[in-house]
Amino acid sequence: MAQVSLKNVSKVFSNGVKVVNNIDLGVENKEFMVLVGPSGCGKSTTLRMIAGLEEISEGEIYIGNKLVNDIPAKDRDIAMVFQNYAIYPHFSVFENMAFGLKLRGYPKKEIMRRVHEAADILGIRHLLDRKPRELSGGERQRVAVGRTIVRKPLVFLFDEPLSNLDAKLRVQMRTEIHKLHIRLQSTIIYVTHDQVEAMTMGDRIAVMKDGVLQQLADPMTVYDHPKNKFVAGFIGSPPMNFMQGRIIKRDGRLYFDEGKTMVKIVDEMHTKLSPYIGQEVIFGIRSEDIYDKLFVSDTPPENIVRVNCEVVEPMGSEVYLYLNTGRHTFIARAGAHDRPGVNQNMDVVFDMSKVHFFDKKTEEIIV
Repeated sequence: MAQVSLKNVSKVFSNGVKVVNNIDLGVENKEFMVLVGPSGCGKSTTLRMIAGLEEISEGEIYIGNKLVNDIPAKDRDIAMVFQNYAIYPHFSVFENMAFGLKLRGYPKKEIMRRVHEAADILGIRHLLDRKPRELSGGERQRVAVGRTIVRKPLVFLFDEPLSNLDAKLRVQMRTEIHKLHIRLQSTIIYVTHDQVEAMTMGDRIAVMKDGVLQQLADPMTVYDHPKNKFVAGFIGSPPMNFMQGRIIKRDGRLYFDEGKTMVKIVDEMHTKLSPYIGQEVIFGIRSEDIYDKLFVSDTPPENIVRVNCEVVEPMGSEVYLYLNTGRHTFIARAGAHDRPGVNQNMDVVFDMSKVHFFDKKTEEIIV
């Protein structure tokens, strides 16, 4: 079994900076776990502590049922793929993939079998005699992954392995790594700053900020039910739109007043928002939950917002509209056929059943 458990794990550098703060994280056997967050949030440091490349300051790390705090990296039965590939330029592909097995004293026949098996999985058998300088970026990345596969470790660790690749190749390699996980049925912990990678690859994603674990859940739970404003804004492309305003009550109904416009809040949210009547809150809505009124029928007038279209950004199958209420700017995602003129006024509709409200002081979600 290859579970990985972090219990109250922290890392404090010699200058007193706490880069990882009291993280509790459990990775199940055969799970694909993604650590995601902005640069400097502590995700790579967390991965390096699991690998044994970084000493922990507090807490306990278990691989399987074994406490590994004092076990050196080479004895933890993990394999790591780095951002810069870390393959030997003077070795052939075969020699790079076989090197770790040779150090561990495996017989030549077993080394040959494992290298060829891994090369077949990754589709690089025809490259085994080449040197790294003769390979493309994607091929080098496959070699780095192949070097870990031959080890057959308990856990695979990936530290932003696709960040050096171009956009098209990143999409291709995402698919390859995902298929590899399904085929090997292995435990993978994957670090990235790219929320698209996190959403498309992970069984669960752990969102980090300033060394603190913000939310741990499956991708759609994090997307649909973010725990706080940071998670809501970090996960999703385009990011969630935010506006500041007040909760007000009129004729027994609750409304959100952002200063220039006002929208009616659905009844299901009244209980949790009633304590905030008269107070400022943060309103959040995703771009796909904003519609052009021209394409929506039977719209309650309270949900219609008059805006000015400042920028139209064609994306092929869809269009991003940069809209302004006069106080707030936000993005709506529309169909490719919907292209209002720049600086044109238009009416849009908010799907109020899908909006979120956040406490202005704590930025924690209210509803």
